[in-house]
Amino acid sequence: MDNALVIGGTRFIGRHLVDDLLEHGYDVTLFTRGNRENPFAADDRVDHVEGDRTNDTALEAAATTVDPDAVFDCVAYHPKDVRAATRIFADCEAYVYVSSSAAYRREEIPKREAETPLESCTAEQATDDSFETYGNRKAEGDRAVVAAAEDGVRAMAVRPPIVYGPHDYTERMDWWIDRVNRFDRVVIPGDGTNLRHRAYVEDVASALRIVAERGDAGEAYNAADRRLTTLEELVDLIADSADTAVEAVHAGTRELAAGDLALDDFPLYRTYPSVLSTANLAALGWESTPLAEAMDRTVAAHRENDHDGIENGPDRAAEERVLAILDTL
Repeated sequence: MDNALVIGGTRFIGRHLVDDLLEHGYDVTLFTRGNRENPFAADDRVDHVEGDRTNDTALEAAATTVDPDAVFDCVAYHPKDVRAATRIFADCEAYVYVSSSAAYRREEIPKREAETPLESCTAEQATDDSFETYGNRKAEGDRAVVAAAEDGVRAMAVRPPIVYGPHDYTERMDWWIDRVNRFDRVVIPGDGTNLRHRAYVEDVASALRIVAERGDAGEAYNAADRRLTTLEELVDLIADSADTAVEAVHAGTRELAAGDLALDDFPLYRTYPSVLSTANLAALGWESTPLAEAMDRTVAAHRENDHDGIENGPDRAAEERVLAILDTL
């Protein structure tokens, strides 16, 4: 395979995917609506076809114009989009759908691709646009991949958890980096041992390419950091990358109430641990970036932009009230 079509590709995961594909000698074409700035506009190695991916006619035109070997679907948010794409690109050597660990229904440690049940999806959920049905819709997209594979299409899915790294428009990690950069005391919800799997964006990008090259039709592959960290260890990683030191101050439910806060008000916190098995992807030869290296790049990118992630977590005044209570105990 040497000719790739990336549906999406200008914002976050897709942007890193394009970089990865270029590094591995692919000719790349983006398929986007053109509503966002194209970071590859000046790169003559990257072509661009404008169109709406929810418009089947536009996708069919792209299939004819580009005739790609591999298709990477970064912006399929409804099952019908996956069904249409697997039909339109049925003759390609690979179709890879960006799914999500949110597709899993059961809380298991770890969540395994062929064992942990997926969310159900009603007809109403399949056409919804709310965050509450995101996992349902992604799960139904995974089932569409399996159905396409049964019809002879080499279709596969990649399931990352929360993704972080340069160009992350969600700014969830930026909230924590901002805290570590600006303050010498950081409130940690709970006892600091909370576990929530994350995925460095460059690793998700390489996973997509490797699955296209080596994956099995109809299979899904979890893509996440090969080593997990607790939330407190994450703060320590950020501090090391930022070349600073912070005091991690633990706050339970009662202490947080002093700031009108709850445990899950903090970004990247999850009450029940979320852990994915990445053995299937590793068996294809995929490796994740060492955590210190991934965080170094993430912190460097944070310092180059004006992101603070403030909308993702408590304001500092609320944290100061919690710290004041803790100081009296």
